[in-house]
Amino acid sequence: MKNLNILNFSEQSSSSIYQYIFNLFAKLGLPEQQAHIVTAAGLLFAFAVLLYALDYIMRKVFYSALNRIARRTSTKWDDYLLENKVHVRVSRTLLVLLTRQLLPVIFVGFPVLTAAIVKFLDIVLLFTIYHLANSLLKTCRDIFRGSNAFKDKPIDSYLQVVQIFLIFVIGTLVVSLLTGNSPWSFLVSLGAASAILMLVFKDTILGFVASIQVSANDSVRVGDWIEMPKYGVDGDVLQINLNNVKIQNWDKTIVTIPTYTLLSDSFKNFRGMQETGGRRIKRALNIKMSSVRYLSAEEITALKTIRLLAPYIEKREREIAEYNKTWHTDSSSPVNGRRMTNIGLFRAYILAYAKHNPNIHQELTLLVRQLAPSEYGIPLELYMFTKGTQWAYFEDTMADIFDHLLAAIKHFHLQVFELPASDDLRLLGAMAPRSQQ
Repeated sequence: MKNLNILNFSEQSSSSIYQYIFNLFAKLGLPEQQAHIVTAAGLLFAFAVLLYALDYIMRKVFYSALNRIARRTSTKWDDYLLENKVHVRVSRTLLVLLTRQLLPVIFVGFPVLTAAIVKFLDIVLLFTIYHLANSLLKTCRDIFRGSNAFKDKPIDSYLQVVQIFLIFVIGTLVVSLLTGNSPWSFLVSLGAASAILMLVFKDTILGFVASIQVSANDSVRVGDWIEMPKYGVDGDVLQINLNNVKIQNWDKTIVTIPTYTLLSDSFKNFRGMQETGGRRIKRALNIKMSSVRYLSAEEITALKTIRLLAPYIEKREREIAEYNKTWHTDSSSPVNGRRMTNIGLFRAYILAYAKHNPNIHQELTLLVRQLAPSEYGIPLELYMFTKGTQWAYFEDTMADIFDHLLAAIKHFHLQVFELPASDDLRLLGAMAPRSQQ
């Protein structure tokens, strides 16, 4: 029977250990073929025991020592090394290197099999080195995240770019080992398929360009509150990756959108509001137009009892008296000359109330303006900013202001406009027959 090529015993071994054990079995009377097989099996078993012992020592002694040292130190980088299992990757790489050196010695009597094993171990070593490099990159990512200079940068995007580059390099080397050709020849042939690669990795390329531009323009950071109604986005940015951006909405749902949409679509970033320290109130009270009128002297005197409004009324009285005296105004008609109106005093009161409110930011825009009348009345809009940007604080402050104004408006003989309710329509319907009687 002819021997298989993979079991080529004719070649002399170059290992003294292998030759020594082989001679022992040969002296016992074993045939040459069986002596080679038994020698390789014995050495393989001994090597497996050695690897298990080394792995056990690594796990029980080396890893435990590193954990104790990391717990005692105040630095964070060693904790990140352990969390990303860098020590495990290092030990595995060392074991693969040891295997790469010793397995050819064990199978020295099988040269064809040895070549296949060496090629396989070279590929395993490449993947082991990739995992080690990947763990080191993740450690660097965690360290940068803890730095104030990088905490709002899309570090995950940069990490994924490096990972893709490493995968490409490892893949090129693996193909080179399997085919026996130079890596450069593989790259040259790969250039012909660049159009296909551009199509396959279109989203990745777009995401990479978008993440670079987003970082360069500082348009979005991790932790920013952004709003994109088209995609149902209204919340904080949790993560910016190469291919997608992860946002947690205020209802705690998670929305994931492609990174390149930050360039192709418009969005609202509330970072400016948060950095300014004030959140805008822009809401109007609709005043019923039929309730707007001039105030009598008695009504003005009664409104002087409002502490915030008294200085303004006294100032306006002097200005109006001087104007009417200068122009010899005929006071028989209230339309002649200048008079105070209830809506004007109410607007002045709102402004004074806001200026004395400790929850309103006094250094930002603060005004009360009258908008164009509409079928819903005359809008008196409050345009001002709260001193804090927290959602609950903002809503509480705004609610307190409008609670007070809705209760105070009746003292100015004004009415808030509201559409008729069903009860109002039924009341009008009941009153109609009586008016006809």
